[in-house]
Amino acid sequence: MNTDELKAIVESLLFVSESALSIDEIKRILEGEDKSRLKQILDGLVVEYTQMNRSFSLKEVAGGYQFRTKPEFTPWIKKLNRTRPSRLSQPALETLAIIAYKQPILRSELERIRGVDVGGVLNTLLLRKLIKILGRKDAPGRPLIYGTTREFLETFGLKALSELPTLRELKELEGEETKYRL
Repeated sequence: MNTDELKAIVESLLFVSESALSIDEIKRILEGEDKSRLKQILDGLVVEYTQMNRSFSLKEVAGGYQFRTKPEFTPWIKKLNRTRPSRLSQPALETLAIIAYKQPILRSELERIRGVDVGGVLNTLLLRKLIKILGRKDAPGRPLIYGTTREFLETFGLKALSELPTLRELKELEGEETKYRL
């Protein structure tokens, strides 16, 4: 298949996918296409959409690629959808942050760090598919082990967990925020 045909197929797959598509997923669908050729096509599409200066772009997130609208168009998209995006509570965000930075992690470790029961929060995060059960620890009671999901990466626009800000970066941001308070 020539490059233009392959590019059009890849673009159409990305367009209809509800979540980020990895190169491996695209390769599986296209049966036999070379990964390096697919990577080259995807990187070319990222550049093309960036240069077109459209209301959306192609981003590499969660180990795959996904079309994303630019943040400045959020107010109009919200009006179209007429639904308020569901927000996470402060306890849910805190628990999610701990899981993201400390994974794999046990519920007992989360409760020790937070100082409160996290059962309800864990259920909420599981329902929203931001975390998943990775397995069970080989210890008395065989407690569940938790970690983040691809949905977590997609939601926060991350390619990988390594893109999470470091403690130093967070402290610098906090310092900047404090500096501008009245």
